[in-house]
Amino acid sequence: MATMNISLPDDLKGFIDDQVVEHGYGSTSEYLRDLIRKQRDVENLRQMLLDGANSGPGKLIDDAFFAELREQAGIRTAG
Repeated sequence: MATMNISLPDDLKGFIDDQVVEHGYGSTSEYLRDLIRKQRDVENLRQMLLDGANSGPGKLIDDAFFAELREQAGIRTAG
């Protein structure tokens, strides 16, 4: 595992210390790793949304679409 040292103003260090206690983190490092993972997830989601938006027109999802899926799967409906 790599080590990284950062400098923080006292007010930010105090905020982080409070968050560690308030949310039950075992250490400052654990809290910061969690924040970084959450930001990475946000960036991944943002990219997936952009990819979807840029993927072209969608397909109409209606009763006919589901009927076709059931037919392909060999599922009979009651009725």
